[in-house]
Amino acid sequence: MILIHPASDHLVAVTDGRTVRIDTTLDALFAEPDPAAFLRARLATAKPAELPSRARAPIQSQEVWAAGVTYFRSMTARKEESKDSGGGTFYDRVYHAERPELFFKATPHRVSAPGAPVRIRADSKWNVPEPELTLAINSAGKIFGYTIGNDMSSRDIEGENPLYLPQAKVYDGSAALGPALLVTDEPLPPTTEISIEIRRDGAAVFAGATTISQIKRTFVSLVEFLFRDMTFPHGCYLMTGTGVVPPDSFTLRSGDEVRITILPIGTLVNTIA
Repeated sequence: MILIHPASDHLVAVTDGRTVRIDTTLDALFAEPDPAAFLRARLATAKPAELPSRARAPIQSQEVWAAGVTYFRSMTARKEESKDSGGGTFYDRVYHAERPELFFKATPHRVSAPGAPVRIRADSKWNVPEPELTLAINSAGKIFGYTIGNDMSSRDIEGENPLYLPQAKVYDGSAALGPALLVTDEPLPPTTEISIEIRRDGAAVFAGATTISQIKRTFVSLVEFLFRDMTFPHGCYLMTGTGVVPPDSFTLRSGDEVRITILPIGTLVNTIA
């Protein structure tokens, strides 16, 4: 396993107790047929380095997409928020359908770095973070790594009408990625835990966890549908859905701190702007 931290004009790799400089870019890495093999070859001659002084999201030109209703808890939450609009049956149907829900989430400039603020929409009154394991996919459609994603969501806007999904999901500061990109040849074990804690005024106001064994769909299937009739010259990221949803009475406030942990990737921390 190799943890990648992007710097201004290179990458910093952490593996086997070493921290080294890799003279390439994320765009070049996502274009490699086998990014893990490419990095291993570079490690042999890489020079020692320090972690970047400023944390950056592990993204350069990649699009960020997301899958919805991949967990049973997500399906029930979406039905609850849409019950007054009549859209609840859509989520029940897609949970059991062969074709998954896939939607565009963010361009690179809308993605927040670790430690940077994420945002809630000014025209929304019910907002939550969604902690998601996020797949790194190269330009050929190969899953080669993982990072942590925060899929910020306006539940009242989406619940009003399913056609409002893009407005509920896509806006400036609506996503965060990090704190690193985990590159590995091995799939993460089903017991891998995704946990979240939301802190307000120094105290936890919500905490929850799930494991990726609770995801209904396979990652390979999600990627296959995403790449149907679509090309990604710089590769892409795919958030895989959430299985941890705060209660309906909860909404984020400015100043809240969101902490999402997936080991061995680390903890992604963002505040609410």
